[in-house]
Amino acid sequence: MRITVMTADEQILNLDVDPHESVENLKALLEVETNLPIQQQQLLYHGREIQNFEKLSALGVKDHDLIMMVPSSGSRESTNDLSFNLDGSAVNPGVFQQHIRRDSNVIGQIFQADPELAQAILGDDLNKLQDILRARHQQRSELRRKELEELALLEADPFDVEAQKKIEAAIQQKGIDENWAAALEHNPEGFARVVMLYVDMEVNGVPLQAFVDSGAQSTIISKSCAERCGLLRLLDQRYKGIAHGVGQSEILGRIHVAPIKIGNIFFPCSFVVLDSPNMEFLFGLDMLRKHQCVIDLKENVLRVGGGEVSVPFLQEKDIPYNFLDEERHSKHASSSGPAITTGTTEKNANVQSGGQPSGGAHGDITKRPDFEAKVARLVELGFAREIVVEALKFCDGNAEQAAGILFGG
Repeated sequence: MRITVMTADEQILNLDVDPHESVENLKALLEVETNLPIQQQQLLYHGREIQNFEKLSALGVKDHDLIMMVPSSGSRESTNDLSFNLDGSAVNPGVFQQHIRRDSNVIGQIFQADPELAQAILGDDLNKLQDILRARHQQRSELRRKELEELALLEADPFDVEAQKKIEAAIQQKGIDENWAAALEHNPEGFARVVMLYVDMEVNGVPLQAFVDSGAQSTIISKSCAERCGLLRLLDQRYKGIAHGVGQSEILGRIHVAPIKIGNIFFPCSFVVLDSPNMEFLFGLDMLRKHQCVIDLKENVLRVGGGEVSVPFLQEKDIPYNFLDEERHSKHASSSGPAITTGTTEKNANVQSGGQPSGGAHGDITKRPDFEAKVARLVELGFAREIVVEALKFCDGNAEQAAGILFGG
């Protein structure tokens, strides 16, 4: 049969239940629908409270009957504890924090919408939680004030030039906000960090990770890397110059040919040598074109020699952290002399570790041997490292549960 349940806040729920179902099972179904625990529910039928052990058929509940659901007295007390002060802080921050922690769905939604607040809820610093709640209240108040100002402008003198300019700016900002919301809903991957392309290769017999960059005209090696590979003795200093990009780097010269090994095949390669600590080795467009390379993002491989050899791009967990933490990679290109044309490429987002210890974790799980591997797998999905760490702490190191929280589940 189908019954109707009305909650205290006038929410209407239409439920299909068995006539011989117990009141306790009906409450369990309502807990799923309303997130109100069974022990906090009070059900009324014809004005009388019905008990958990009673059957709906024995109570005379028929098809399309109405049952009222109100919070129990204990629930009303907890509701007071979950209320907020005028400044936006929680009346009882400890109860508020524990109440949110018990609901993984809410935690997941907060992780998505407000990572800073999520970290405070999972942390142990109640003062910080209160400060963030006050700040969010102030932001909401400011937003409401601006909305009221916009309404006042709409009613203002239509011939007031300043008022019309503000209306135009408000309309433009509204379009921007709607565009952002649409992108967040339909293209969320656009907000994730993009991991740059690295492959394993050998230069003069020395293994290293090469940054593959089709936007750089020349292949570049740093002075320290050239020295480690035993190539500095081949440096032709007649090709000195200055590379202009994001800042400036000194071009020490050029190494005209040296062997590189990609997969199991050797290829000749030339390098521009830079005095730059920010980048070790960059495989640029000149060598990509010379060796007929294909950047296959569908298969996530670099094909060299027209497909003669394929090497996979490194996953983020396999890229050294000193590469990921660089402020930016400069891309330079050289001509036959010291005149240099340069390009630039932005950095990968900084990876920071840390965060407050989670009240949901048992012990220091960050010391476990598999913790970093779990962090790396979740970071690959596009989440910031500090958020991943907090989610793993909350789930006591369970990567699957942490992923569910991060995706809002």
